[in-house]
Order: sequence, then structure tokens, then C-alpha cells
Amino acid sequence: QVYLVQSGGGSVQAGGSLRLSCAAAGGSFSRYAMGWFRQAPGKEREFVAAISWNGVSTSYADSVKGRFTISRDNAKNTALLQMNSLKPEDTAVYYCAADGVDYSLVVGATTTEYEYWGQGTQVTVSS
Repeated sequence: QVYLVQSGGGSVQAGGSLRLSCAAAGGSFSRYAMGWFRQAPGKEREFVAAISWNGVSTSYADSVKGRFTISRDNAKNTALLQMNSLKPEDTAVYYCAADGVDYSLVVGATTTEYEYWGQGTQVTVSS
């Protein structure tokens, strides 16, 4: 069992930056791929970014490519999402997730590929 606790987020004007953090406890964080997803009101939860267990492979949604950066520090059991050049359409509740698969070569982009989820954190971008 992995427990994911998120921090960061908040409100920012368009063009600004925010950093989300996801701290893991109670499991094998360093062996799992990590992902970030977001859900806007009335919409499905969508993929944002993912990173392999060793940080070698990353994947991004086209809508955030070049603006967001996913990273991880396995020594600190933490995954990060740095968000720059934020736009109003980035407004959503953001969730981190761990896939629960030891040393997987797959960096998943769907919610069904992830077993453990953080509590979510609100990001609001005003124009």
C-alpha cells in the first residue's frame, strides 16, 4: 500500500507558475511509475504527465508539453510537477498517482493504469 499526499497548487494569474508535490509513504515508491492527472468541473479526469520508476522516461499530454515538467526524487519519495506559463484552461483539480507495478517499462497515460491516488489539489488560473 502506498499513501500519496499532495501539496502545492493554489491560484495564479495566466502566465504564472506553480509547483505540485506528491509525497509517498508506506510502500515502494521508487519502483513505481508516477503520473499526474487533472479533472476540471464537468469533465473526465485527463492525463497530464508521467515518469518511469527511474526517471528515464517521461510522457506529456500535448496540451502541456513544453510548459510542464514532471520529475521525481526517489531518495525523498517525492514526485513533482512544475507548471509554467499557466493558462486559464489549466484550471482543475490535479491528482498524482502511482501505478503499483514494480519496475514497469510502461509509462501509462490512462487512469486505469494507476493503482494509488493522491487526494487532489486545486489549481486555479485566472485571465
